[in-house]
Amino acid sequence: MLCSPNNPTGNPIAESDVLALLELGRIVVIDEAYVEFSQRPAGLAHLVPHYRNLVVLRSFSKWAGLAGLRIGYGLFPEWIADYLLRAQCPFEVNVAGHIAAIETLAHLECVLSDVQRIVQERERLFEMLNEQPYLTPYPSQGNFILVRIDDAIVDIKQVRAVVEEHGILLRYFHQPSMRNFVRVTVGLPEHTDRLAEVLAKVTSS
Repeated sequence: MLCSPNNPTGNPIAESDVLALLELGRIVVIDEAYVEFSQRPAGLAHLVPHYRNLVVLRSFSKWAGLAGLRIGYGLFPEWIADYLLRAQCPFEVNVAGHIAAIETLAHLECVLSDVQRIVQERERLFEMLNEQPYLTPYPSQGNFILVRIDDAIVDIKQVRAVVEEHGILLRYFHQPSMRNFVRVTVGLPEHTDRLAEVLAKVTSS
């Protein structure tokens, strides 16, 4: 099971690495929930017809904004699809999700233009975060950016207290190896501007 682009780091897996794994003969499942935001939005779907052990999963949750409707799809070799169909329940996708997916595809150009705006704003958000002396953002191909907080300059608890005081929520991690990391979701330009104002207050508080 691989995620490409990965969450929370935002980096895609190299196609050469996937090919090497496929040669082992094991079933390889690639979760491409964030692929539409990447530099390779077509992802690895083109490989599925050529490998009996590759599955690619996609979602409408991120790029189409349908997270609450729980709708997605998979690309499978026929022999794996046959097994899945045997276990499939008759009513797995609710009507709201079904209609939302159809309407999204009917207005694909509009939805993908929103994706491009997020990609553009991601670059501006990255530059803003990089300007903060206590932050190190990592290049991302998702709709978020992973950021390391330099705890020699400021404590993550201080960062959290300041941003939440101003109504901003970031993603924090419980794993010890990521205790000084946060994940910032890309929003609208005004969200980036507001976050910049608040982050500037952290070292002055």
